[in-house]
Amino acid sequence: MINFSKMHGLGNDYIYINVMDMTLPDPAALSVLWSDRHKGIGSDGIILIGRSDKADFSMRIFNADGSEAMMCGNGSRCVGKYVYDKGLTTKTEITLDTLSGIKRLSLHPGEDGKISSVTVAMGAGVPLKVVRDGSDELIGETLNVGEGPTVCTAIDMGNPHMVMFVKNAGKARVAEVGPLMEYNPMFPNRANIEFAQVLDRHHIRMRVWERGSGITYACGTGACATAVASAMQGYTDPQECEVIMDGGALTVSWDPVTKEVLMKGDAESVFDGVIELPDK
Repeated sequence: MINFSKMHGLGNDYIYINVMDMTLPDPAALSVLWSDRHKGIGSDGIILIGRSDKADFSMRIFNADGSEAMMCGNGSRCVGKYVYDKGLTTKTEITLDTLSGIKRLSLHPGEDGKISSVTVAMGAGVPLKVVRDGSDELIGETLNVGEGPTVCTAIDMGNPHMVMFVKNAGKARVAEVGPLMEYNPMFPNRANIEFAQVLDRHHIRMRVWERGSGITYACGTGACATAVASAMQGYTDPQECEVIMDGGALTVSWDPVTKEVLMKGDAESVFDGVIELPDK
C-alpha cells in the first residue's frame, strides 16, 4: 500500500510520493496507470520526493505517458509545500536536487502556518540549441508552424521549450500544433510548446502543450521560458512579468546579465490517499 498526496500548482496536478525510506518499483509504468483520469487517481504524472547527498531533497518526475521529465516548476513548488507541511523540514530556504540541477526554494508560510506560495530559483534561462541547417539557436525567427507566420524562440530552462508568439492565445490551435512541434526534428529530445500572447509590458497570456503530458493548465518552466523569450525580444520587462495560464498566474523575473530566473506562485494540496500496487 502506497501513501500519496494529490497536489497542484495552478492546476498542473501531480501525485506526490515520499520515497525517502522506500523504493517504488517501475515508477514510469505506475505513472501511466495512476495518472489515468478515468481508471486511476488522475494527474499529469507522479513526482517522487527522495533523499539527496547534494541537496536537502531530491525530485524525480514521471509524466502521464511514463517519460521522465528533467524539471517542473509547478511540481517543485508543491514539493516545497509537501516537505514543510508534513514536517520533513522546518527550514523555509531549501535546496532541491533535480535532473536539471540544484534548485533553491524559498517557502512562504500563510497565516495558518502552512506554505501558501513558493519562490523557485530556476537557474539560467538561455537560448536552446536546436538541430537544423545553419544557426543552432532560434531567437525571434518567423516560422510557419501551423499558426501562420509566427515569431518563435527556443529556450533552455533545464528542459527544452519552443515559445511561439501568437495574436490570440485563447484561439491558438494548441491540440493540433502542440504535438507536431513537440516532435519536430529540431528537438531531438522533444520540446514543451508555449503559445504566448503579449498583453503589455508586464503581462503575457500563455497556453501550453507539455512534452509527455499534452495540454495542461499551467507549466512553471514554460512560464519562465515565455518570460525569458519575451524579454529577449524586448516585448516585456525582464524584472517583473506575470504569465497568465489557464490555471492561474506566475510572476517571473529574469536577469539579462546572469541569465538567472526567479519564479513565484502558489502551491495547493488536494487530498491524501492510499493506493495498492498492482499485481505483477
